[in-house]
Amino acid sequence: MQDKTAPDGNELTVNLVRLRKSDHGTEGILFFRHFSCFSMELPWRDNRRNISCIPPDIYHVQIRVSPRYGRVYWVIEVPDRSYILIHSGNWAGDVSKGLKTHTNGCILLGKYTGILQGQRAVLCSRPTITRFLNMIQGRTFRLKILDTIAEV
Repeated sequence: MQDKTAPDGNELTVNLVRLRKSDHGTEGILFFRHFSCFSMELPWRDNRRNISCIPPDIYHVQIRVSPRYGRVYWVIEVPDRSYILIHSGNWAGDVSKGLKTHTNGCILLGKYTGILQGQRAVLCSRPTITRFLNMIQGRTFRLKILDTIAEV
């Protein structure tokens, strides 16, 4: 797989600022250059596989073809985790508390946040993922995740 850097030769940094967490998920804003959207991840559960968001840090991200989601971005070298993807979906709730989820630890993107079937969610996810993929254009990038969490 060819590694593409930003046109100026520097690796692109994408920021994800986590703003709110609850059993419904961890909500944030993902942004870089002229792109921004909302994010939804699982609640923090001590980085446990399939039930937790990943720790805040700076990660290397590259393109990957997923059998389930197609062309997506893969967050690599996450401690004690594997196959953390950035893909479409709405919910990231704690299933042990009866909530819905479309992720086992991955990052969901959407144009809006809101309530869907009684649960916090990101909305218009597929078009947002398409826009994100078009903006990044196959380049690798650094994902900087920051917690500025308010518990609700």
